[in-house]
Amino acid sequence: MMEDLPKRKQIRLKDYDYSQNGYYFITICARNRKNIFSEIVCMSNDMVCADNIYAHYTKCGKWVEIAIQAVSAHYDDVFVDKYVIMPNHIHLILVFDRASIQTKNGRMISAPTVPVVIGQLKRWVSKQIGFSCWQKSYYEHIIRNEQEYLKISEYIQNNPLKWKEDKYYES
Repeated sequence: MMEDLPKRKQIRLKDYDYSQNGYYFITICARNRKNIFSEIVCMSNDMVCADNIYAHYTKCGKWVEIAIQAVSAHYDDVFVDKYVIMPNHIHLILVFDRASIQTKNGRMISAPTVPVVIGQLKRWVSKQIGFSCWQKSYYEHIIRNEQEYLKISEYIQNNPLKWKEDKYYES
């Protein structure tokens, strides 16, 4: 029976307008958390590699990067502020900055929402590589102040350096 099926946990805020101005921290995982987007590599000849670690993108990861960089070309007033493409997940800060209410021939133009932008990004990448590489849904956090923004920005920047400590790490 349908009522016996497990119910998905609702992770979006009820009644929140995900098209409104704001900064959103997004994490999207690869299906089954497979390492398909990048490889974390060290560019150093010595054993210490603290400052020379970066994410080397796979072919799939390069498509992800193209999709991330194209967000602002597809959606007016939406852009990606920061991002990192890790082996089995991506992090990004998505910014909605609607300068004014837009109209066309006197009618309101509907604004994109976070779920619409993320859904389009995931579908486009999957189409380019020929299969769905994404886990269902995504994690989102509304960034509420400058302190949160700075903490999340630093986390994104340092994520490759701390890959083996990451909760998504799987060797």
